[in-house]
Amino acid sequence: MTQTMIAVIGGSGIYDIDGLEAAEWVSQDTPWGRPSDDILTGVLKGVPMAFLPRHGRGHVHSPTTVPYRANIDALKRLGVTDVIAVSACGSFREEMAPGDFVIVDQFIDRTFAREKSFFGTGCVAHVSVAHPTCPRLSDACATAAHEAGIKVHKGGTYLAMEGPQFSTLAESRMYRESWGADVIGMTNMPEAKLAREAELCYASVAMITDYDSWHPDHGEVDVAEIIRTLMGNADKGRDLVRRLPDLLGAARAPCPHGCDRALEYAILTQPDARDPVLMAKLDAVAGRIL
Repeated sequence: MTQTMIAVIGGSGIYDIDGLEAAEWVSQDTPWGRPSDDILTGVLKGVPMAFLPRHGRGHVHSPTTVPYRANIDALKRLGVTDVIAVSACGSFREEMAPGDFVIVDQFIDRTFAREKSFFGTGCVAHVSVAHPTCPRLSDACATAAHEAGIKVHKGGTYLAMEGPQFSTLAESRMYRESWGADVIGMTNMPEAKLAREAELCYASVAMITDYDSWHPDHGEVDVAEIIRTLMGNADKGRDLVRRLPDLLGAARAPCPHGCDRALEYAILTQPDARDPVLMAKLDAVAGRIL
């Protein structure tokens, strides 16, 4: 058994964790640069917690410029075991309405301007992301949402677009009708892939703010309306987070789905051919296996 440490990566509208004891903002450097911001650490109901504002306090990073590798590396260095990604999104489904939450279990990655792996020339690795979120952690998030009285949908496919612009009408219709996506956002990729490389359990809580641009009765995305919905969603999101320590507990067994052993057979480069510079940068992410 190890010590559970829960990290919340907060997206638009979620900027802290209520009720943290011994709360402290910690500065953390990484070989991949500085994370989006300092990290708020503390203890909630006996469980160590960390909070990282994905866009930085004041919302200074666009979805493209978020330093995803630095963020995941920094959390790993702090001893995080479980990552809850909370983010705003649009919906492609009538029944997934603004104000509802979706516990995402699949992704379609349409981003193209971001670094998507810790590995590369000098140390090649391939991890499986067939099931990119942790079922155990996702179940806990769904239970927490139910207990908080949030209307939550268990399972859904998240279309990750580059942004920062919202979809065209043609794109929105394609993602919904041809590709079968359920929600759309700009930040969960490559975040989920990097969490898997770092052997961290990852769950995605998508907070719906709008119907993107496909819905005939809602028209194009209205930023003012999104912000109003965001504020209500943020209160619900904080309530969900407060319930997680009781559900996950302080003592942590190995992940039954193998998230914490994702690198077991993933590294292909032979030890004598590995780049020492890259190896030094991987000390936190892949230290267990290297």
